[in-house]
Amino acid sequence: MPNREFLYIKTIAEEKSISKAAQKLFLTQPSLSKCVQKIESSLGTKLFKRTNTGLILTFAGERYCQIAADIMKIYNDFEIEVSDINNLKKGKIILGLTRYLATYLLPVILPMFKQECPNISVNIIEENSTELERLLSVGKLDFAIMHTLPFHEISKHSNIDFYPLSQDPFLIAVKPGHPLGQYAVKYEDLPYPQIDITLLAKEPFIMVERNQRIRQVTDMIFQKSDIDPTVVLTTKSYETARRLAFSGIGATLVPQLYSQIFKSANQPDYYCIDKKYSPYWTMCIAIQKNTYISKAAKLFIRIISEAFGLDALDL
Repeated sequence: MPNREFLYIKTIAEEKSISKAAQKLFLTQPSLSKCVQKIESSLGTKLFKRTNTGLILTFAGERYCQIAADIMKIYNDFEIEVSDINNLKKGKIILGLTRYLATYLLPVILPMFKQECPNISVNIIEENSTELERLLSVGKLDFAIMHTLPFHEISKHSNIDFYPLSQDPFLIAVKPGHPLGQYAVKYEDLPYPQIDITLLAKEPFIMVERNQRIRQVTDMIFQKSDIDPTVVLTTKSYETARRLAFSGIGATLVPQLYSQIFKSANQPDYYCIDKKYSPYWTMCIAIQKNTYISKAAKLFIRIISEAFGLDALDL
């Protein structure tokens, strides 16, 4: 089952059309049709059936794609092992990161890795933590650096192992001079004054989208503090939310680390949140269970762990 044939069948299934698939694959329609006929003839069964909405896979076609994906995963693992045998003279790592963690970590970690493994390419996939979990669970990443909820439920991620790197608290961000600042209390061990988040129950809030981990942590904090927030605006960017908070559109919650990535003159007032609301998320390394981890990936993970002052993971 050559990789090319699998790609042809997969693309037709995605496009639901041989002509559209041929364009995407830079083939002529007759040559692609001939290839499909050859595969179906060798298997003795049809892989597609025509419907009003286009071509869809038959049951045999679905099994073909499932088996082909498994075979390609096995072959990819074999290529990784061969790279190890060749003493890392060639190979690649597919690393998943959130966009802002990439901004924060890669300029520090990647040069250190490249110094030790100059011939290993690193493919970076930038997605939010929810999407990184999905990609990892289906084997499309070697590992990911991402965030989890404070108490993520392992049962929901039966095929992913999480190794914590650090905890990052969430902060309340409001316009400078907000009246509620008069109720803030300064503690020596906190970077900002602390305010009772329940005092913001009637404040308008700016949120990121629900599929983003920042929103999931924020919703958890609101649930624990018994707040039903009035959401006046939803955005994909926490930085947009932060800047809008500065302008007085509403309050928002931001991770402390992220609040420091983009320094600008337009800084909102920040307030810490009581620990009883578990106002933080956990940065971690996430790896699919029972998967082969290359020497290059192990080295990358070791460099990350050491950068956070942790012992190398037992992988």
